[in-house]
Amino acid sequence: MVEIPVADGKIDGYLAKPEGAGPHPGVVVLHDAIGLGKDIKGIADRFAAAGYLALAPDLFSRGGRLSSSKAVFENMLEAQGRAFEDIESARLFLADQGASKVGVAGFGMGGGLALVAASSKFDAAAAYYGFLPKDMSIFDGAAPIVASYGKNDITLKGAASLLELDLLNRGITADVKEYPEAGHGFATKPRLGALSKVVKAAPGHHAESAEDAWRRVTTFFGEHLR
Repeated sequence: MVEIPVADGKIDGYLAKPEGAGPHPGVVVLHDAIGLGKDIKGIADRFAAAGYLALAPDLFSRGGRLSSSKAVFENMLEAQGRAFEDIESARLFLADQGASKVGVAGFGMGGGLALVAASSKFDAAAAYYGFLPKDMSIFDGAAPIVASYGKNDITLKGAASLLELDLLNRGITADVKEYPEAGHGFATKPRLGALSKVVKAAPGHHAESAEDAWRRVTTFFGEHLR
């Protein structure tokens, strides 16, 4: 665990380092509405094993998860707010660590944040079942985007095709895929508890879809971050 300097102090984060001498490309890994847990840390570790300096910031560092998730979710939909300042601070942290280029990857709520962050200073973005911003013009001039959705995700019906068409019309390099057997949360392991109620669709891990999405993400990042 590390502390990430932000505008009003510091927030917590999990840093996973690859083996070998750098510089390495970096990836900011954004958690879902449940928070920074073992599964997200495991994904950061997996990025590190693939040769990326991976940092997963805890976007709920300042308060309780339920109240924090509401505030961050609102930031995501409005495409502005403190959550994006924290994400930029995480990107700068990796740059200070010597990351050559930096991408962002997010899941659920974090996937929506990653989509918006693609229009900032990141070099590529990966969104897993990311919620679409209210104003799609945020994608003007966005970095390359790879996105993965589940056809059985009741919260994001039609999101994959809408995103794909919008990015195509804007001339953004993109790889968008909808998995026919997957639902919301297919790329992370299921977690039980009251906080899962924050997610409106029950999460369901689908290994085959998750592995194919991981292959696409690492191939895409390999093309745009290395």
